[in-house]
Amino acid sequence: MAKEEGINARTTLWYLVFVGFAVNYMIRINTNITIVAMIKQSETEYVGNTKVDYACYIQLNVTEVAKETTTLKQGLGLLRSRESKITSPEQFLLKFLKLDPQREGFDWNDYQQGLVLGAFYWLHWITQIPGGILARRYGTKLVFGASNVIGCWLCFLMPIASYWDYRVLVILRVVQGLICGLAWPAMHHMAGLWIPPNERSKFVTAYLGSSIGVALNFPLFGYIISWSSWEYVYHFCGIFGTVWYVAWLYLVYDSPAEHPRIHPNERKFIESSLGISDHSGQQQQPTDENTPWKPILLSKPMWITVIAQWGGIWGLFTLMTQAPTYFNNVHGWNIEMTGLLSGIPHLCRMLFAYVFSLVGDRLLKRELMSRTGVRKMGGTMCCVVNGAFVFALAYSGCNSLMAIIFLTLATTVHGAVSTGPLANLVDMSPRYAGILLGVSGMITVIPGFISPIIVGMLGNHTVEQWRIIFLIASGMLIVCGLLYMTFADSSQQPWNSYDNSGSTNGEELERFKDASANPDGRKDSMYRMYLDVPSEKQTEREVNGHARAERLSSV
Repeated sequence: MAKEEGINARTTLWYLVFVGFAVNYMIRINTNITIVAMIKQSETEYVGNTKVDYACYIQLNVTEVAKETTTLKQGLGLLRSRESKITSPEQFLLKFLKLDPQREGFDWNDYQQGLVLGAFYWLHWITQIPGGILARRYGTKLVFGASNVIGCWLCFLMPIASYWDYRVLVILRVVQGLICGLAWPAMHHMAGLWIPPNERSKFVTAYLGSSIGVALNFPLFGYIISWSSWEYVYHFCGIFGTVWYVAWLYLVYDSPAEHPRIHPNERKFIESSLGISDHSGQQQQPTDENTPWKPILLSKPMWITVIAQWGGIWGLFTLMTQAPTYFNNVHGWNIEMTGLLSGIPHLCRMLFAYVFSLVGDRLLKRELMSRTGVRKMGGTMCCVVNGAFVFALAYSGCNSLMAIIFLTLATTVHGAVSTGPLANLVDMSPRYAGILLGVSGMITVIPGFISPIIVGMLGNHTVEQWRIIFLIASGMLIVCGLLYMTFADSSQQPWNSYDNSGSTNGEELERFKDASANPDGRKDSMYRMYLDVPSEKQTEREVNGHARAERLSSV
């Protein structure tokens, strides 16, 4: 490939996809931290005559209370200060309309808080499969871009919705989750049209923008609340998402053939790598086929993998959604520190996922462990070991240092899911891996809204309540992980070779060979591309690369 001038179109696409996934996660986690500053502080706990709103504090005797009053009040000012340093537009509007500005915070009970936090996931599962279908029909540029930017624009309405009624906020969160669910599956289609096979492992690292988005946005939102008020977090999300969308519209196109500024050499390289006609600019597509839904839905290895995913997601979503509230209610951290401590574990998770995937691929390449063994190792780490750390977190009590360490470790080891259950879906059926990922995603998103509801029902103010919450998550992780360790199977399933007539891939391949209709003489390789299954001569390196690309896309 000849040298191109400036930054190539694929590099530009990588950066915008990376930021796009950060935007997608920014939308779903902003309420997790703003709710810390939105809720009226508890009136049930006191130190002397001074009210506090966190579970762990140092008991003071009567003579010490007077000496420590000033210091204590200063500390409380850092916790949940309702005095905004910069008045928000919503506060101006409430004053103008002579309505209650809710300066003390919203009087939402624990159950209502759980509804607000979990509402994003109520309908999020519905659009997992439609996202890919719509992208094929209308293009990823439209589907991915609109999914993110509409979710961001809804953020502008969330502060006033909160002042209106918590149920209105719940409705907005439900709509956000429904729309944002289109983004992830839609991106797979664009990757197939833009990225040569040998570059896909590198490209899908852009999907990890989601983890970076959590790691950076939690502390950023904490500082925004500290410097101004919680309403400005939603304003920031709306503005930042709009700026990203403008760049997306101008710089991204659905295919190299549609890009008006792409270098001719780059377009030629991409299209030749993907087997796209120079005249039409369209990728050759396989003939229509029926998906073997019944064998897939009756597959024991598939459901065992979904069970492992369920446990891992339950633990991850519990920690991701509840960490800001936990650090504030139990340990009394100020909003800046709460954001920082909630975000760091997700950065560690991304790094651990990358390193652990390299270890897994090395074990496979050197044949030091079977494929099923490697997948079980990943499942053990992301579920059983994760559950052990969450169990330790449950009994960390008021020891802030231990709580931080165990929460960070629990979130970090979940990164092994990319080498365990997620990769297992690709191993079982390279041909239908996208469908398996969609089915798994539809089911395993359910813990995202069940867990906050349970937290709301149990309460989130005392150490004992949080112990029960973490023990439930720990039990879910360990039980699901043990089932996966016992019954997981990474061998390619028979229904991967299914076609319309029910014949095997070998028979279908023979029919293609008999037709001999390939003008370029690249028969065998093109047949394998149409069938989307590895040939017997395909190298271990190619299989590992394909698996890594699929699993990283879902980390």
